[in-house]
Amino acid sequence: MYAMVFAAGMGTRLKPLTDVIPKALVPVAGKPLLQHVLDRLCEAGAQKVVVNVHHHAAQVRNFLQLAQRAYPCELVVSDESQCLLETGGGIRKARGLFADACGPVLIHNVDILSNVDLAAFYEQSVGHDATLLVSDRVTQRYLLFDRDMRLVGWTNISTGEVRSPYPDIKAMDGDRNAVMEHFAMGGIGNGYGSMYAFSGIHTFASSLFPLMDMWPERFPVMDFYLRHCAEADIRGIVKPDLKLLDVGKIDTLAKAEDFLTNNE
Repeated sequence: MYAMVFAAGMGTRLKPLTDVIPKALVPVAGKPLLQHVLDRLCEAGAQKVVVNVHHHAAQVRNFLQLAQRAYPCELVVSDESQCLLETGGGIRKARGLFADACGPVLIHNVDILSNVDLAAFYEQSVGHDATLLVSDRVTQRYLLFDRDMRLVGWTNISTGEVRSPYPDIKAMDGDRNAVMEHFAMGGIGNGYGSMYAFSGIHTFASSLFPLMDMWPERFPVMDFYLRHCAEADIRGIVKPDLKLLDVGKIDTLAKAEDFLTNNE
């Protein structure tokens, strides 16, 4: 298994810490966030982990050079120090680093802590163009899936905004009631399918790279998935007992140590 960690972000929600260190190196329970993610990926059997860098890139490079001695997997940098490419552009830039991958690449946000069995999730993802780990937690933004858990769109339930390449779903844009009638959050009922929240963990197969050729230099990978979900096999896998913490704000740092103690 090859993996990629999104670690290039500016970490604006973690200021003033990220004025002097990158988000990836913010300490949680005595270890940088990046180290927690690397530990989980290596335990899951990753052979190579690509880490993209931008904000305070030299600090992340130095950390990885020192950390390499402690990990059996190869740690590789994808350098975005000149231009932050967002998640989709970041994956495309790292394409050459995955040239010899035998399966999809496991993608993991650096600021996500969870109780996910990454090896099991990866095994379930093989055979699809992309697989998104989702759950039925309460949020405002949901991914929309059909009865076979194939991605068909996205919605913001507070505004009724809908994004989808499917005309019948796209026609619901702005009509919150119509969306709720067709999609039953947390499970498939009598509607079209189901609504689930994205976890920040997914897999990406090389079969999708040709579709990226038409995209600009910088773009979010979720925009890419939503544009191409009608032509590519992009699936969701639900983890019913998912416990997840997005360590993206200062006030979540205090919760992170307890989370790690109780859920890893």
